[in-house]
Amino acid sequence: MNWLKQVKQNGRNAASWTLSKLQTRMGFFVFSVLLVWAKTLFVYGADFRWMHVSTPLQVVLVIINPLGFTALVMALPLLFKKSPLFYGATIVLNGLMTTFLYLNVIYFREFTDFMSVNTMLTYSSVNQGGKAAGAVSFDWLDIILWIDLIVLIYLLFRKRIKMDRQFIPKRRVASLMAAGFCFIMANLGVADIERPQLLTRQFDREYLVKYLGLGPFLGLDAYNTFTTSQVRKSARPEEMNQVKKYVDDNYAGMNVDYAGKAKGKNVVVIHLESFQQLSIDRRVNGQEVTPFLNSLYHSNDSLSFDNFFHQVGQGKTSDAENMLETSTFGLPQGSLFAKLGSDQTFQAMPAILNQRAGYSSAVFHGNNGSFWNRTNVYKNMGYQNWISGNYFNATGKRATAWGLKDKILFKESIPYLEQLPQPFYAKYLTVTNHTPFEIDKEDQDPTFQTTNSGSKYIDNYFVTNRYLDQSIQEFFNYLKKSGLYENTAVVLYGDHYGINNSESAELAPILGKDANNWTDLDNVNEQRTPLIIHIPGLQNGGIQHTYGGEIDVAPTLLHLLDLPSKRYIQFGQDLLSKDRDQLVVMRNKDWITPEYASISGTIWNTQTNTIVEKPTKEQEELFDKLQKKAREKLAISDTVNQKNLLRFYHPEDFKNVNAANYNYEKEATMKRLQKASSAANSSSLLAQKQWKSTANLYETNAPEETGK
Repeated sequence: MNWLKQVKQNGRNAASWTLSKLQTRMGFFVFSVLLVWAKTLFVYGADFRWMHVSTPLQVVLVIINPLGFTALVMALPLLFKKSPLFYGATIVLNGLMTTFLYLNVIYFREFTDFMSVNTMLTYSSVNQGGKAAGAVSFDWLDIILWIDLIVLIYLLFRKRIKMDRQFIPKRRVASLMAAGFCFIMANLGVADIERPQLLTRQFDREYLVKYLGLGPFLGLDAYNTFTTSQVRKSARPEEMNQVKKYVDDNYAGMNVDYAGKAKGKNVVVIHLESFQQLSIDRRVNGQEVTPFLNSLYHSNDSLSFDNFFHQVGQGKTSDAENMLETSTFGLPQGSLFAKLGSDQTFQAMPAILNQRAGYSSAVFHGNNGSFWNRTNVYKNMGYQNWISGNYFNATGKRATAWGLKDKILFKESIPYLEQLPQPFYAKYLTVTNHTPFEIDKEDQDPTFQTTNSGSKYIDNYFVTNRYLDQSIQEFFNYLKKSGLYENTAVVLYGDHYGINNSESAELAPILGKDANNWTDLDNVNEQRTPLIIHIPGLQNGGIQHTYGGEIDVAPTLLHLLDLPSKRYIQFGQDLLSKDRDQLVVMRNKDWITPEYASISGTIWNTQTNTIVEKPTKEQEELFDKLQKKAREKLAISDTVNQKNLLRFYHPEDFKNVNAANYNYEKEATMKRLQKASSAANSSSLLAQKQWKSTANLYETNAPEETGK
């Protein structure tokens, strides 16, 4: 047992040595820097998965990049002469940096991304007043990030660490801070060797954090945020001339075989939260995951797209909505809804359809109206009615952290839907298929057995997919029973990924692939989401293989409604047009076509799933041309949105929306709908049924409604 005694003695010696070093201000400073550095590295590995380092230099950069920024910040308390101020400020800074680190951990687990300045500034619009905290994934290892603070406070309180009264001269403190800054610049210089034009091109946030660290990334992001605000102030009306020319030059006309096929019909858009194409036609343990959606997907009355990609950025769901409604991209950083939406000028679908074809409009969502700043955005888009969470009973098990469960939302929307004057444009935002993909046992289909992948997210994902599928089937059954079905086109689309790239090892076998051979191109291909446009009586539908994305939905839908889109500023093209360009541009400037894809600067052959190692001269010219087109499209869209240029553009038969004309208060909405449906010439479903509600026709097996 001598060896055990020796280990204990060595431990006591190490603790004694550490305590002795902590008795000086410089020792306390150095130790605090090392603690924050160690915690950052722990997070890099445990949660950020080392940000996919692939070269020895990247490994070195990831290890050292927290040091410069941490030393620079933690040196600030050394400027205090009084001991209590120095030690107190050091503990506070350690706590603040740990909090910032931990917030990034939580955000990354949800979005596979890092927090930006806009994310923080608009936090209240996305956290629902803390209600969504229950949906955040916590890990018992998280406590490791806070142990050092507890121990240091205890040691100071018990006076095991005595406060050093000898302050550090300011010149020495300045030297320490200068050294930290120089370390950051040296880090940047080495990073630029490994990845040229890192700051100017800013490939993606993972690259920036991998090469620079979280602190410098946030500083760079703060600079970008400031410059964006300045850009908006500099807008001039004549800038619209270049924008209009670009839109005209890239316009893809109608397909005569489909133009007007949905003319005059109601339009219902169903936003499939976190739903990916990989679930369509997927069988698990011999069962279809989404049998009803599969039937719509293969129907001759549906236009279904199997190469349809989400194109969202940090705005996630709000970016998807923006593209669907306006055919413009979200912002490079942050959410357009949250950052600019309160006073943005939109040319959005509800206003276009109302002014061109007399459509009424409504959005149904069982969440707070302030979430993603929707209350303000929807007014600026011209939505007449916003039926949000406060219209419904969302108590108990009727709701998840993200809002009312889908089956209940669809059912309880009927008293409002049936009062809308026809034709109407209605959007449903589902939430039950949202990470962490957990629903009550009573809501799960007892006949469905999910995967056993080793990932709870993947296993739960297919369970909530099944619930979403049943919710939509119940809604379609109602449409048929009520008589709305034949005169309603239903657009179903997935807003963004549900299973993120970090789960690829567990996902690959389910898709029949080898996890060891999983590539970056596989990650991109799994970003496909469904787009199904179901038009009863179409008959000549089917699965379309054209490459496209969310930016293309608005012009496609307008043309199906026989409303030419050319007069509007839209960056998408009709997915059915024979003249369309099949270049799909991602928000991070990556792109994909039926033949090639560019992923973080690497060119892939999409047919062989291999990197193009030695491109020919013709290929290089093609790749440069495609990259230039991708950048130009994003840049012009960003100019329009960041400068709010649409306030200067007035297309034929379109008047800019006045948000003051809309009132979403529940009482006002009820009166407005009642007045519209009770008028002698009302076209609402309720009026057609002689003011006898169709709500009793809706059947659901939701346990919250059936009492089972």
